Amino acid sequence: MTLFIHVEEPSMEDALKALLPRLLAGREADIQIIDHGSKWKLLRNLPNRYAGYIRRCKTEDIRILVAVDRDDDDCRGLKAKLEELAINAGLPTKSAPGIDGRFRVVNRIVVEELEAWFFGDLPALRAAYPRVPETLARRQGFREPDAIKGGTWEKLLRVLQAAGYYPTVRYLPKSAVARKVAAMMDPQRNTSTSFRHFACGLEALLA
Repeated sequence: MTLFIHVEEPSMEDALKALLPRLLAGREADIQIIDHGSKWKLLRNLPNRYAGYIRRCKTEDIRILVAVDRDDDDCRGLKAKLEELAINAGLPTKSAPGIDGRFRVVNRIVVEELEAWFFGDLPALRAAYPRVPETLARRQGFREPDAIKGGTWEKLLRVLQAAGYYPTVRYLPKSAVARKVAAMMDPQRNTSTSFRHFACGLEALLA
């Protein structure tokens, strides 16, 4: 089996490289992560990618997982767009499987951004950045990782700067943070709903 994971930015690729060994739990799979560099490029590139997968599916066991940030998009509309791209290419999805119940594509929306997954595993965040307060997850505005307001990466940068990290930067060093935090994450304890949906989608593809 070959699993192709399509992402929109390098930080997600970095996070998944650290997380996938724990999510796979010893199962064998040829994993290829494709970073498109932005959401619009991912959406633009998928039809051509899908055409190539259709040809390969005749002789290979191909599975596809697509993960994009919601950002300011309507979640249902974005998911419908991703589903439409796969179905138009002739690839059954988890939401619209074939008549035999099988599917090759799982689409997942990261709400609001990857950094919500880091807020969903405070022990991992604190293991990577020990000065982050242990009480953070109990503070108003941080109790639900996927509902953090004001931009998730912006909030994470402010939390890290308040703890004395990255004091002079204007933008979160996303890839560096992703590598550090994801290396410490335990998928079983993550409280981010979108992370749990991602993990369940991966499990469904591997089944």
